[in-house]
Amino acid sequence: MKKPSAIILALLVLIAAFAGCSSPAATQSSAAAPAAPAASSGPPAATTSEPVSEPAGEASGDTIYVLGPTPDHGWTAQAGAYADAKVAEINSAGEWKAVYMSASTGEEQVDQVHTILANGNAAGVVFFALEDSAKAGQEALIGADVPFISFDRIIEGPDKSSILNASGDNWQCGAGIAYWLTQKGMAPGATLVTLIGDNGTVCTRRQEGFEQFLLGEIDYADQHTGESYHIETPWTQEEIDALTADYKTVCNWSADGAYGYLEQQMAGIVAKAKGNDGNLYVFSMDDEMTFGMLNLIEANALDDATKADLEALNVYVSAIGGMAELYAVMDGSGSQAPTAAQYFDDLMSVYFSPKMMENVIGYMLDYLNGANWTYAIGEGKYEPVWIVDAANVGEYEGFTGHAAA
Repeated sequence: MKKPSAIILALLVLIAAFAGCSSPAATQSSAAAPAAPAASSGPPAATTSEPVSEPAGEASGDTIYVLGPTPDHGWTAQAGAYADAKVAEINSAGEWKAVYMSASTGEEQVDQVHTILANGNAAGVVFFALEDSAKAGQEALIGADVPFISFDRIIEGPDKSSILNASGDNWQCGAGIAYWLTQKGMAPGATLVTLIGDNGTVCTRRQEGFEQFLLGEIDYADQHTGESYHIETPWTQEEIDALTADYKTVCNWSADGAYGYLEQQMAGIVAKAKGNDGNLYVFSMDDEMTFGMLNLIEANALDDATKADLEALNVYVSAIGGMAELYAVMDGSGSQAPTAAQYFDDLMSVYFSPKMMENVIGYMLDYLNGANWTYAIGEGKYEPVWIVDAANVGEYEGFTGHAAA
């Protein structure tokens, strides 16, 4: 009996030695975006209770797979174009192999994961989930112990096991729009139209940030000005609920989706704003949907009385993205700039470029190469955002997006 006891004792000593050598998780925060308070649902702070993701070192495979949309125009597809170019760059460098796999649906991305796992050569996966239905693909990667980075659409559940959840700071997008609209006079009781992309985390976080700013829970930190802005007189939740109750719709990130909704509702929206304080505010969560409103005005789908009343209102319109075509509306050079000048009193778009997907693929290279990797499993990295309007639009390059109607 003495020999087994000695073995057990040696194992216990060895386990204690390894435990004493483990590294605590390092915290990572965005310099441009202050962390949301613990009571809010803003970006979670890294904690020392989670282990730091160990860089792959000797990776089990030699290929980086990048899953995303078909490269084309529009925000999502432009992210695909940037990803495709980054993959070509990696292959040219020769240290790692890289494959870009485009898809149109989340279900198709699940099938792609099965293909990746069958290949057996994955070093890591950068996963831009097109829909929440891609969740099963991320779960399969977790089951196969393949490291992945979740980009843009962060799916709850698998996000706890990703080596990093990366996106633009969607809470700050919402906060920036709330700040801008209040600077234009939006107060409790105002008439607000909310155009939502979909019901995923991107838009829910934008709505959360919008409300958190109005409640005084978070500030808006603007990367362009270098300033942080706090609401002077916080709203109540009841005032926010009343603001957002009447006119909101999910547009599926489409100009046509916004067009269809506004065509049906614009007469009532304009009448309410006219009878209220003469101001109309639009919280659009994407450039494309903002174009839906411009397209509607130009299509003569509204009756003359509604168009006349709309023109007489003070109309303040927001967006998120950075389409070159919307920048051209802001600087007066675009074909739809005269329409915006006639019917909008001001227009802005929060900078949220699809080019950030290049950075995200770079994070996977950092992880695989063991370079400066301090992120904890499940941690988030949120790229800073800022307001672009007529005053500073000339300083930023837009991406190819919407084709004017």
